[in-house]
Amino acid sequence: MSLCQAERCGTFLYWPRVVLFGDSITQFSFQPGGWGASLADRLVRKCDVLNRGFSGYNTRWAKIILPRLIRKGNSLDSPVAITIFFGANDSTLKDENPKQHIPLDEYVGNLKSMVQYLKSVDIPENRVILITPPPLCETAWERECLMQGCRLNRLNMVVGEYATACLRVSQDCGTEVLDLWTLMQKDSQDFSPYLSDGLHLSPKGNEFVFSYLWPLIEKKVSSLPLLLPYWRDVEEAKPELSLLGDGDH
Repeated sequence: MSLCQAERCGTFLYWPRVVLFGDSITQFSFQPGGWGASLADRLVRKCDVLNRGFSGYNTRWAKIILPRLIRKGNSLDSPVAITIFFGANDSTLKDENPKQHIPLDEYVGNLKSMVQYLKSVDIPENRVILITPPPLCETAWERECLMQGCRLNRLNMVVGEYATACLRVSQDCGTEVLDLWTLMQKDSQDFSPYLSDGLHLSPKGNEFVFSYLWPLIEKKVSSLPLLLPYWRDVEEAKPELSLLGDGDH
């Protein structure tokens, strides 16, 4: 069978998508051992995991670009799950980093606006997972700031306020939420090993995020079948019977 014949016979194969939307912690998640890469590996042959992370971005900018990334279209092409992972930049101190800082009330409004936009393009709240920023190790991050010629521009207590606000948005909007800020500090444990520089995730931190995020994602993708047959199940004499999705050949 030629490629042209196959195109006429087979129906187009829609590949489900999981979208990861966030700042640098999302952008870097496809690095070796990253939580996004682990998701992609776990979901291979079931759905694509798309990295839409933007280093340095806050929710003000994210709200503006979201309609350029996801639009209303074929329902089969709609994401089966989307993570929204912002707050690490929004929570910077205004006096030290006014460009990235977003006031707490606006942060809440921006998150709600993004959830509402997704609903308007047929992505319901039960497909959305909000992720709070992780805690900040001030000692390590201050060293990074000093190397860049600036003063400490974040405080863990302030990050916690944004994490709490993220939880409130999830309750108000009916989404799921992963509270990294609380989980990483549970029982007053030392959370510094989860961070590479006080802000971004270390290999251990990536493993931590994946371990808590996967159960939330798994619930949303559990019904997805393996796409295309296992190789041992392909009809040997006429593979198109197995690979083109119908029997009229």
